[in-house]
Amino acid sequence: MTITARPADRLLDAVRGGAQIYDLGRLLTIGMPQSPNHPPFWLSMPRRHGDMVRADGGSAANDLLVMGTHVGTHVDALAHVSHEGRLHGGADAAQAQAGGRFTELGVHTIEPMLRRGVLLDIPAVLGEPCPAGYEITPADLDTAVTRQDTPVEPGDVVLIRSGWGRHFDHEDRSVYVGRDSGVPGISTAGAEWLAQRRVHAAGADTIAFECLRPGQGHASLPAHRVLLVEHGIYLIEAMALEELARDAVHEFTFVMIPLPLFGATGSPVRPLAVVGRG
Repeated sequence: MTITARPADRLLDAVRGGAQIYDLGRLLTIGMPQSPNHPPFWLSMPRRHGDMVRADGGSAANDLLVMGTHVGTHVDALAHVSHEGRLHGGADAAQAQAGGRFTELGVHTIEPMLRRGVLLDIPAVLGEPCPAGYEITPADLDTAVTRQDTPVEPGDVVLIRSGWGRHFDHEDRSVYVGRDSGVPGISTAGAEWLAQRRVHAAGADTIAFECLRPGQGHASLPAHRVLLVEHGIYLIEAMALEELARDAVHEFTFVMIPLPLFGATGSPVRPLAVVGRG
């Protein structure tokens, strides 16, 4: 019997060679900071061990989960934002949501992501974390690319670190939300910079992804319009990027799988950055 050798699988070989995984998702906890525009995270335990005991002595606990799809680390589907009544591609927003589900642009249409990821570390450019309300400019993004030698290519997932993520676990939850202080991030110009490079998705370490001016909250989100509506670029918010920056990991394999929530405008996610060892 002749045994035919299987073709080499370079991805599997790389995994066998060892990989370091960076978890870019936030721990989901009751009371964590979040946008006030979305239902909060809540977890309860309807059945506890001992409430029902089987004849063999076994017992099981279960949970009830209630949350909005835009709390914790999450991805925005293209159905999440409309402009002047239109969604990405020109679809009528009112008609698209008939029946309470977005069949065309819902989060179930986002394919699992296995792509090149790039971290643009803006605090490393500025020499300090971005201050509250700071707009990250195209010049900042260009400088980060040059400093790191990580050109942004079509189809990439680009993660923009502002340093604001250090506030996520602050005892005062309002600090991370930053309604009064403002929150750093890109705005229209930065969004156009990403769109020109035809990225697949973009993420940040803040709730709203983009720059929030002091006292304005989520009143104006122009980068969402540019990226989601005009260019069909997915957004990932409330990411944990501090470990990547600490280890100066600026280029990696990015992995993310949204939940297939039919017709939803977003999904909780647990993105990963994977790099080979040695």
